[in-house]
Formats: sequence, structure tokens, C-alpha cells
Amino acid sequence: MIFLFFLFLSISHLNSAFSARCSTVTATKTFQKCTTLPTQQASIAWTFHPHNGTLDLCFFGTFISPSGWVGWGINPTSPEMTGTRALVAFPDPNSGQLVLLPYILDPSVKVQKSPLLSRPLDIHLISSSATLYGGKMATIHNGAAVQIYATVKLVPNKTKIHHVWNRGLYVQGYSPTIHPTTSNDLSSVTTFNVLSGSSATRHNNMDMLKLVHGILNAISWGILLPMGAITARYLRHVQALGPTWFYVHSGIQLSAFFLGTAGFAIGIRMGGMSAGVTYGLHRKLGFAAFCLGALQTLALLFRPKTTHKFRKYWKSYHHFVGYSCVVLGVVNVFQGFEVMGEGRSYAKLAYCLCLSTLVGVCIALEVNSWVIFCRKSKEEKMRRGGPISESEKGSGILS
Repeated sequence: MIFLFFLFLSISHLNSAFSARCSTVTATKTFQKCTTLPTQQASIAWTFHPHNGTLDLCFFGTFISPSGWVGWGINPTSPEMTGTRALVAFPDPNSGQLVLLPYILDPSVKVQKSPLLSRPLDIHLISSSATLYGGKMATIHNGAAVQIYATVKLVPNKTKIHHVWNRGLYVQGYSPTIHPTTSNDLSSVTTFNVLSGSSATRHNNMDMLKLVHGILNAISWGILLPMGAITARYLRHVQALGPTWFYVHSGIQLSAFFLGTAGFAIGIRMGGMSAGVTYGLHRKLGFAAFCLGALQTLALLFRPKTTHKFRKYWKSYHHFVGYSCVVLGVVNVFQGFEVMGEGRSYAKLAYCLCLSTLVGVCIALEVNSWVIFCRKSKEEKMRRGGPISESEKGSGILS
């Protein structure tokens, strides 16, 4: 069951990684090199002319709304949105034709203090244009492909370029509005050398960290932790097992906590590597689940004996914190799927199947427990009622 989930999550990431293909050939130009960008199924093709330091390029993107926008730009200083010199394509509000305008993304854009207004770029932009895939007969719609062409003169001896791209749902007048804030949208930036074609490994490392983070946390908080709770609730009443249920329960929960701690640490590391990218709810749920898991682990050190007067209070605490941790863990796994952009993936389907199996097992064991409880209660009543009936019968004979 866990292996099935792991397999589907890996396949899902592989599909997203290879879903976009780069091309060096367009309807008007042929470029020397191309690369597939790590998000939004985007790609870029380019030709660098070392003798004069100019860069011809074509960015391939797709619209997510008929009234949306698609943008690409260069950040001269750092791999982030703030400070990017961008070219944004969108349908003209008056004519409906595709237009391409320049924008400078200063810090005020990030906090949305004022509308984003077009203004000339302070980099040496020689030419720029945008076309829809399909020519003049093409229309802007959800999924429509757009090509943004640009010729830029680079700073001498600087061939490592920070590329930033994104897309949004609509435009107010000539001001593009904020883009969606999923994981892919917030990490649409990469750096590569236009001379050699070699890209920075930051996104490759980030993608691997995301995959490992998701697998570890889904298995630990989302599968093993509920399994541990199930063993404690239903196996402890099986007299043939003796204390074995406790060791099974403890082993599963400790394994879940240590795996979850590794996944939690990777999440903290990814947060440090993604300045400006925050997932408030996912982060808060993760911290809450980790803290409750740590409290449960520490509770083993202070577990009183069964005859101790504080034992009942410890059990109440243990049950409350434990079930709270399970609920938070499962909820945060689903939240993690949304953050990773896997809300409709086979990986989520596989996890739902695993969780449904656990829920089905719980229901079956719960019904069985109640059947056994009712049977024992009935037998106990009959056992208590038997001697009373005999004594009453005897007293009636004597009289």
C-alpha cells in the first residue's frame, strides 16, 4: 500500500517534469539552443552572439484565461520577481488583439500598493514582439500558446542570466493583476548561462527536496501515524497478544515521528531556500503536528505505572494529543498536495486509496469490537442473573 503511493507520487512528478518540450524552431526564427523551464510547462530558445553581446530569444508560455496575461523577464541582480524587467503579453482591452508591454517589477508590486503600470525598461532592449501559436487566426483562450520574442544587449562579460516568468488570470485596463500563488507559480525563476547552456542546479535540488519532503510526510504523518493509533485502539484488547500490542504501537509511532521529523526538517530547509515564498496554513499545520508528535514522544518518558493515581490523567492527555496529531497530520498531507500542485494527481488518488483502506479497517474493527462488547455484556448479565433465579426458585419450594 505504501509502495503504491510512493510509485504514484514519483510517476506524477516525472510526468510534470517531462510534460513540456523545448524547440529551437519557430515560424519566423531558428535558434541555436533551448531549454525546458521547471514550471508552467514553459520553455525558452535562444541564440547568443558573443561578438556583440546580443541575445536573441523566444519564450514559450500558455494563457490560463481568455482575459489573462503571460510574462517573461530578466532580473539583472538576483533570481527573484522583485527587480525583474518584464515583457507581458495580454489581449488589448479595446481591440482584443495581442499586445506586449514592458514593466519594471519594483518592491511595491509585490505588496500590491498600486497598479502595475507599463514603463520603458532600463536594460538595453533592442526589439520585442509577441505572437500566438497558430498565426493570425489564433485566439486567446485558456491554454493558448504564446511566443514572446526579444533581442537584448547584455552587460559585457555577463552571460549568466536570471530568467523570471509567470501568468495571471486577468488584466485591469493595461495593468496585469497578481498571479496565482501555487508552488509552481511562486518558483517560476531560473538561472542559466546563455553561452554554455548550463543551468543552475537550484531548481533541480528544489524539485528533489519537494519530492522527498512529500513522500516522507505523507507516509509518516498521513499513513504510519494513523496505523499506530489503530493498533493501540484495537489490538490492546486481544488477550492472546499480551504486551505485544504496546511494542507494535510504540514502534510504528516512533518510526512515523522520526520519518516525519526528517520531512519537517526538509520543509524548513526549503523555506530557507525560497525567500519570499510562504505557505501560511501548510506551515502552521506542519509546526502544530510536529510539536504534538514531539509531546507524544516525550510522554513515553513520563508514562506512570498502571497502579499510579495519575495514570488516568496521563491516558486522557495521551489520547487527546495523539488523536489531534493524527487529524492535523492527515489534513496537512492534503494541504501539501495543493501546495505542490498535485491536487488532481495520481499521487493524491493513491493516498486517498491508502487512507480509505485504513478507514475501512477501522470501521470493521470498530463494529467487531462493539459486537464482542455486546456479547460479553449479555453473557455477564446471564451469569449474574442465573444464581438469583435458582435461589428464588429454592425459596419458593421451601415455602
